[in-house]
Amino acid sequence: MNRRCSTLLLLSLALLAAGGALAQDKGSINPRPLPPLANPNDPDLPAKELFARKLLPSKGPAHVIGSYTKGCIGGAVQIPVNGDHWQVMRLSRNRSYGHPDMIALIKRLAAKAHKDAGWPGILVGDIAQPRGGPALSGHASHQIGLDADIWLTPMPDRRLSREEREDMSAVMMVRQDRLDVDPKVFTPGHVLVLRDAAREPAVQRIFVNAAIKKALCREAKGDRAWLSKIRPWWGHDYHFHIRMRCPPGAGECEGQPSQADDEGCKPADLAYWFSDAVLHPKPPPEPPKPKPPMTLAQMPSACRAVLHAGDAKP
Repeated sequence: MNRRCSTLLLLSLALLAAGGALAQDKGSINPRPLPPLANPNDPDLPAKELFARKLLPSKGPAHVIGSYTKGCIGGAVQIPVNGDHWQVMRLSRNRSYGHPDMIALIKRLAAKAHKDAGWPGILVGDIAQPRGGPALSGHASHQIGLDADIWLTPMPDRRLSREEREDMSAVMMVRQDRLDVDPKVFTPGHVLVLRDAAREPAVQRIFVNAAIKKALCREAKGDRAWLSKIRPWWGHDYHFHIRMRCPPGAGECEGQPSQADDEGCKPADLAYWFSDAVLHPKPPPEPPKPKPPMTLAQMPSACRAVLHAGDAKP
């Protein structure tokens, strides 16, 4: 592995391993409000401190600004805590807001998971904060309301209590040796749910653990074109991550280039993810220095207006 790839691996593992752990972190039934900021106008103040303190979306129509890892959303919509075939987890995080197109997509996926896979429904993880932006913990992305985490654990056939939503852990889908899925928990239903999500035209990418991608390549039947959207990435052993394209007409939204249309199932496509360097990375001689947190001045200028706009009606 060349030096550049090695550096990328170490940095990605440091970031995404933390994200994967935080995805499993338990919440709180009675979360404490964040204390007021001593100087909210300090130009060096991390933007995450400002966005985390906004408890409601900004008023006005949905408006996506910036990129998945450096942006915000005005006029976000909150998904209801309970639906016919979904339940929202970790309510204490207040990250159940997104673009209306994302909320509609999650509802459609929940209905399809029930119809096609026979699941009672889906468990919904983080989408975005009320005004998007960087979060205090966990994600580098999920900033513009076009990313959503869906647990790979099917929804139970009953209403979860508030305590369960904060304490319950998702089920690990990957075998202990990291080379394949665990057949005791990964079922044909998972294939159908991931297929249904990938077939949504507005979905651009779906991130899963490489072992899950490997299993999908092996088990997908019929039309396999949807496999091109399934991308291996670190930290997705327990959930999958849906990423939508920028909505039509969203001129301030900075999307990603489209990926190749091939299935991504050739041995060469997956070899990197199952290499010893990735499965058993050696610790660096010196830990990489953490990247300084993003400030509001480093974000798209329109995010300042979103941050300071009036609250939408609850």
